[in-house]
Amino acid sequence: MYDVVVIGGGPAGMAAAIEAHDKVDQVLIIEREKRVGGILKQCIHDGFGIVKFGERLTGPEYAERYARNIEQLGMEVMLSSYVLQIVEENKVFHITVMNGECGVQIIKAKGLVLANGCRERTAKQIFINGTRPAGIFTAGTAQYLVNIDGYLPCKRTVILGSGDIGLIMARRLTLEGSEVVGVYEAKSSPSGLTRNIVQCLDDYNIPLYLGKTITNIIGKDRVEGVEVASVDNYMKILPGEREIIKCDGLILSVGLIPENEIAEMLGIKIDDRTKGPIVDNKLMTSVSGVFSCGNALHVNDLVDYVSESGEIAGRNAAEYAKRGYNGEKRFVQVIADNKDFLYAVPQKIDMSQENGEVILYFRVKENIRNAEVIINSCNKTIYKKKYITLKPPEMERIILNKDKIQGDIILSIARHIQINN
Repeated sequence: MYDVVVIGGGPAGMAAAIEAHDKVDQVLIIEREKRVGGILKQCIHDGFGIVKFGERLTGPEYAERYARNIEQLGMEVMLSSYVLQIVEENKVFHITVMNGECGVQIIKAKGLVLANGCRERTAKQIFINGTRPAGIFTAGTAQYLVNIDGYLPCKRTVILGSGDIGLIMARRLTLEGSEVVGVYEAKSSPSGLTRNIVQCLDDYNIPLYLGKTITNIIGKDRVEGVEVASVDNYMKILPGEREIIKCDGLILSVGLIPENEIAEMLGIKIDDRTKGPIVDNKLMTSVSGVFSCGNALHVNDLVDYVSESGEIAGRNAAEYAKRGYNGEKRFVQVIADNKDFLYAVPQKIDMSQENGEVILYFRVKENIRNAEVIINSCNKTIYKKKYITLKPPEMERIILNKDKIQGDIILSIARHIQINN
């Protein structure tokens, strides 16, 4: 029997496994691909590791640091393996796994870490009309084709959505010789980080069109063009002339969704706002002994914080495997109003455990300038911080002293405050 089994060998899963191995001996990583590293293997641009290592690393370099650590520790990794089912019996998880070497087998674990990552939305998930010709790719698929397989998927490209992967692929395709006609975003502001807007679009004179979406894909065997229309702030298509853009490829960068089929299989409660599990400050889900981290918990914009959440989950999964959680738990809720906040994680804090630090992540719903985030507990302000700008694409991270928390913590935002530069 394993103390901790980590499902997923990306940055969160590797960090969780390494941290768990510091406390318990029997740790296993189950990974469906042929190598650990997750999405980082195809992210050959730099910018990773600035927070974690104080260096600008490429994705493969960042992943390699963790992979080497896992190898040096002699940890067990099951590659090209798929989880079919998980059943809990008497506080032991029975995990049915399939791979080409061993066939189907059942693995037992005391603690479980879900680090499944996230997936991209497809054309049908955003209800684009038209046929299904060749030449429609998610940004991640296009990235794999260019960076791993060495194929140029299209020569004249339209990109829908201004997510970070889409912005990065606009630059990458341009460097490989494709003409990127433009990036079209339905919202009134970009979805990606400001640095990616500047480095990937502005520096390469690639136009960004806001308040625009694609309503139809033209072409039978191969994409021949797309129909573009304007939308209002409620995403309703505005009446008026629609533009036909000729292209042979459409790249979709229209959002990411946490992978939580396994969590749902276990009956774990899912947050409608994050699309990931509801967790406490130890990142334990509604099912005791199951922890969630990384992009399976909520979509991050920095891999450094993906690894950080993996470390938290791995450490606490190991503690659970060693001791379990006995006695009554006393939770306080983390309340972030729907008006200003997209979400906050964790959604609750376990006050029955020892004092210490609580790391809180949140996103806002819209761009807010000259703002102050205020956190109250039992009508007392326990934290506040001023921001020149808060933006939805940029996840914020704050640290709270747990000993100051006396009841439910309530997040609010004061606007139009004076900020001294």
